[in-house]
Amino acid sequence: MTVQGLFSARASAAAQISAVPRIAIVGRGFSGMMTAIALMKTVRAPFHLQLFDPNSSVSGGQALASVRSSTILNTRVRDLSVSLGDNDDFNDWLCSNAAFRAAVPAAIPGFRQIFVPKEIFSDYVYQRFSEALAARRDITVQVCNDPVVAIRRSHGNRFLLESANPANPLFDTVMLATGYGLTEPDAGGPDVSPVRAQRLVARPHAVLLGSGIRVVDQLLRLRDSGYAGQITIISRRGFLPQSHTPNSADPVFPAEALPQSLPDIVRFIRQACREAEDEGRSWQSVMNGLRKHARLLWRSLPARDKHQFNRHLRAIYDSHRNRLPEAMHLRLKRELAEGRTVLRRGRAGRRGLSGLFFTPAGSSVEEVMHAERIIDCRCQAPDLSAPLMQSLISAGLAMPDELSLGLAVNARGEPFLEDGSTVAGLFAVGPLGLGSLPDIDLVPEIVSQAYAAAERVGERFYPQVKAV
Repeated sequence: MTVQGLFSARASAAAQISAVPRIAIVGRGFSGMMTAIALMKTVRAPFHLQLFDPNSSVSGGQALASVRSSTILNTRVRDLSVSLGDNDDFNDWLCSNAAFRAAVPAAIPGFRQIFVPKEIFSDYVYQRFSEALAARRDITVQVCNDPVVAIRRSHGNRFLLESANPANPLFDTVMLATGYGLTEPDAGGPDVSPVRAQRLVARPHAVLLGSGIRVVDQLLRLRDSGYAGQITIISRRGFLPQSHTPNSADPVFPAEALPQSLPDIVRFIRQACREAEDEGRSWQSVMNGLRKHARLLWRSLPARDKHQFNRHLRAIYDSHRNRLPEAMHLRLKRELAEGRTVLRRGRAGRRGLSGLFFTPAGSSVEEVMHAERIIDCRCQAPDLSAPLMQSLISAGLAMPDELSLGLAVNARGEPFLEDGSTVAGLFAVGPLGLGSLPDIDLVPEIVSQAYAAAERVGERFYPQVKAV
């Protein structure tokens, strides 16, 4: 039976919904789907689950969004399992896929170290969601495409989700899984803006905005589709993704006491990278090992150091943690070396009929960059001024983190209040908590947090029922 069929078959159980806890997940990207899987596999007693998202289809969220489904993810198979405690689940799923085994025979007997297209990972996540749903005859699930514009307390400790639907429902638990922010209906992939500059440039010219994985993917996509024009990448800081190692870079990190100040931490990490390379390992293995200590280091920093990191070091850090598969990085280097693609540091401004207004780094003089197309590949940070976020903050249900990158949350995703307490039944899973939890935009961290949040939900409503 299909997932849609399961939804329809359970519609007759609507009369029972009011008798069991009602849980809402806002967002159906990876964070939302992972939260749903964790709830269905962890909370072992009946509940009603409702998934909200303005998009009609399940997607990978903005971090995985692309205009082409064949985009290669920048994370190895070994780090993409959605099964807590079983790092081989995705690998096992791939091994059981005869078509994939036939297409990638060189990786047999396992695929742990390879990189796969986004569509393969999406199929895996969706199948695990379908299996978890099929195994739970005691729960009901609904999907709603109305955008949620506000959340507030109502009827005691319940939450009212306001949307375009006049029959706004009440929920006992709300799981915010909006990633970097809810998108417009059916929006996905980079924002492509054609402009009228063909007569102003000697050869075709495209401008890509951004510096992360998505800008590199868009660059390679243009070349693969036959685009032979000049390409300019505009990046605020000018740091493009570094390369993965050809083989596994097993995590290593010095065991001695960690420093407490930001300058000392930076020196410590640089020294660890030098020592690793002197011993025949790689700096990538140190960055992989840093993940286990990143939250402890972040919590130890005063607010001043956190702001300094965000202004001056975050772009460098992101370019070293969000790495490219080696083959993609080699193509990027070749593009830059040959001059067909140029990287320019600076700030992109408004768009005009003939191109883009651009202020180079170190200058206050704005110039016009003529181009026949402008493609915005930037991952946008959560918008705390959006109505949904403002409704939570103004109602005293959440507060911004120290850097205003998102909401202040604990490891389970429970939003902090001014007095250090949390609101029972409210969670923010995934990148919404990036200002509080470093690397919470990566798959392993989202998986761990989703299960921790689900376990907390189970303890709240069914304290006598053991989670598994």
